[in-house]
This record gives sequence, structure tokens and C-alpha cells, in this order.
Amino acid sequence: MAAAWCRVLRAARVPCRGARAASSSGSASSSSRDEVLQDKRARILSQGLPKQKPIEGVKQVLVVASGKGGVGKSTAAVNIALALAANDSTKEVGLLDADIYGPSIPKMMNLKGNPELTPKNLMRPLKNYGIACMSMGFLIDETAPVVWRGLMVMSAVEKLLRQVDWGQLDYLVIDMPPGTGDVQLSVSQNIPVAGAVIISTPQDVALLDARKGAEMFRKVHVPVLGLVQNMSVFQCPKCKHETHIFGADGVRDLAKTLGLDVLGDIPLHVNIRETCDSGQPVVISQPQSDADVFLDIHKST
Repeated sequence: MAAAWCRVLRAARVPCRGARAASSSGSASSSSRDEVLQDKRARILSQGLPKQKPIEGVKQVLVVASGKGGVGKSTAAVNIALALAANDSTKEVGLLDADIYGPSIPKMMNLKGNPELTPKNLMRPLKNYGIACMSMGFLIDETAPVVWRGLMVMSAVEKLLRQVDWGQLDYLVIDMPPGTGDVQLSVSQNIPVAGAVIISTPQDVALLDARKGAEMFRKVHVPVLGLVQNMSVFQCPKCKHETHIFGADGVRDLAKTLGLDVLGDIPLHVNIRETCDSGQPVVISQPQSDADVFLDIHKST
């Protein structure tokens, strides 16, 4: 890994792979670090909003987001990226895991290891199933927590976007962290985004946050392509009886309120969960089963 990355990780007291833990002796005091961060924040705010700059080699950026965690956003992002590639073998697709605190793309895409460096000191994405992937999970130990302030997270996201040799991509799918915080603003304001897809379950508490997510993207002038209703229905594998565990049509009602489309309904199915946990997403491992819904969603985007 690049020395610069190791320095960033050590500064945050996160052990990077292949590097010894930083000594606590001689480190700046907590108050000193706070003053540095506050000063840097003030300088950034004084500059106003940044100008959007395209990612070199990337034609279109699609963000997959949710207001609340635990609604299956990463699962959807992985399978949407794979569906984009499956629909047209001539298209090059990348997948960026922008969840710095809880990266899940390495496990779902069955990838391990450290990115190699190019002669220009750019990181090469790891690749599986034809998808170029980059994640914070490739840069730190699997069990190491990332305990960073907002400015450090934004800096890390910027490096994942711009210090990566993406090659020539037709689509870059960004798996956003839940919420409407620093990462969402950093991505939306720094790069041109073709559109956002909002993932939510039909549950009322998830819909409240999904609406906030949609409104946030509208405020930063990112087109919201539509909503995806995840965990929409559970079918008993024995008797085939269907139960709406998280409620019925909640996302459809929200879409009507916001004037948006519903791009698809993803069932609460054990196959979808098991295939992502095993690093063999359903679009790849079982393309004739529940993968159909992800193929339909990608066509709608």
C-alpha cells in the first residue's frame, strides 16, 4: 500500500496491513489535533463549494444510497453493478465502497488483498466477476475499526475516488454509507453524478430516512432515478404463503408523494442473503432466480 495511505491510517491509529502499529510516544495531544481539524475545516468552508471534476476514465457515476442502515443497500449495489455488466459484455463497470466505517464490498465480491500501485502511484482496483472494485476494506485489517472524524473520512473518500487507476469505465457504481452526512455531500459536490437510486424497506421508520435521502440529493442537484423496495415480501419455502413482514407498498406510496418511480421490488429471500454472504451474488450464481429483479432495476436506471 502507498506510504501516504499508511501515514493516514497511522495518524488515525488504525493498523494498516503490512505496517507496525504506530507508537503513542511523541503523538500530538487530543486538543492539538482538534485545533488542526477545526482550522482545516474553517479553510475549506471559506473556499465555498468545490467545483465538480469528473473521475478520470469514468463516463457515468451511479450512486446507490439509503437513509437508514440495514435495508440491503450494499446487496443491491453489488447486484446492480453485476447486472449492468451482464446486460452488455462490452461495458466496463466499477464498484466503489464509500462506506469507510463499515465496508462490505470485499466480502460480497469475494475479494481479499492489497491494491497494487501503478508507476504513477495510483492504486489498482481488485477485480472479480469482471467488476473493478475499491474499498477501505482492502486497506485495513478486517477487524480494525475506523475511528475518524468527518474531515478524515472525506479525505479518504477523495483518495478512493481520485487516487485509483479505474482504467476506462462506462459505469462506476458507488455504494454509499447510510445517512445524509459528509460522504454523501463530498461525493455529490465533487464529482458529476448521473443519478441516485434510493433503497428502502416498506417499514415506516425506514421510509422516513429514505425520504430525507431523496430530498438531500435533490438539494445538491443529483437526479434521483427512483426508489427500490427491498424485502418487499417473504414467501414461505414450504407452503408458498406470502407475508409482508415489513409492510406492503410503503415505498410505492413514498414514490407517489415524491413524484418518483419505483424501479423494482426485491423479495426477502434467503438466496439473496446467502449468495452475498458467500461472495457469489445472486446475479452471478443464480441468474435465473431472484436475479431477474436486479436486471429489471438496471434497465430502469
